[in-house]
Amino acid sequence: MADLTVDLGSLTLRNPVVTASGTFGYGIEYADLVPLERLGAITVKGVAPFASHGNPTPRTAEVFGGMLNAIGLQGPGIDKFIHHPDYLPWLRQADTAVFVNIWGKTVEDYVEVARRLDEEREGIAALEVNISCPNIKEGGIAFGTNLEMADRVVRAVREATTLPLITKLSPNVTRVGEFAQCVVEAGSDMISLINTIPAMAIDIETRKPRIANVTGGLSGPAIKPIAIRMVHEARQAVDAPIIGMGGISTAADAIEMIIAGANAVGVGTAIFRDPGCLLAIVAGIEDYLDAHGIASVAELVNTVER
Repeated sequence: MADLTVDLGSLTLRNPVVTASGTFGYGIEYADLVPLERLGAITVKGVAPFASHGNPTPRTAEVFGGMLNAIGLQGPGIDKFIHHPDYLPWLRQADTAVFVNIWGKTVEDYVEVARRLDEEREGIAALEVNISCPNIKEGGIAFGTNLEMADRVVRAVREATTLPLITKLSPNVTRVGEFAQCVVEAGSDMISLINTIPAMAIDIETRKPRIANVTGGLSGPAIKPIAIRMVHEARQAVDAPIIGMGGISTAADAIEMIIAGANAVGVGTAIFRDPGCLLAIVAGIEDYLDAHGIASVAELVNTVER
């Protein structure tokens, strides 16, 4: 049997399958459906210094090849996340690595969450820094599409914690390799990509947008070729570990992402249709490695032939 363990710098995962933030709740919601100990890691919904009620409904819409969502980063806030028994206290007993996604409206917001979680580090394997949020202090510029701001927020978070950092990159850039290199140089231990892609759908009978926010993030199979390309480009720019995501719903999708350069893969939208796909992907990767005489999943990373 092939070795599925994955080295992500100072972290070792039992296999390369990770749940994407926002698609697996805080773990407890799926614990009766998916044995967490059989996953590489789970990434929880975003945590900010404040509670967020999110956007008005409807927040999601199914579209051809995927779905739109504009949840609005609804979450309990850092205080409740730390103290409520259904959040961090519960996650501490989960038999898998836990990545905590963090976000904010300002650099100071990110720093506050990182500092608080550094103090509560038991049970937290890494922080995933979501830099696709609007930066209110800088006139709405997204951290993830401005190199200077990406550098600033990652450096500030790095100073606030010694926990491993994953920086989640935006797809809304023309040269993702530059952003990958930027955040790694600023102190991120690894990167994850891609986030959802801005999109829109209209109900032709009402002529109204299908979600209340008008636009939302497109995810699902439709964005996989874009994600594959961006992961490949990021791999050419950095040697740091990469968690690739975007449209993965089968083992073949995950294997393609690993060949493109990802060390691990994030599964998101597919979970809504079938939470069991996570275990099927793990099993399918192992079957592929065995069938091709590959001793470990690490040997498959970045093996695309040019």
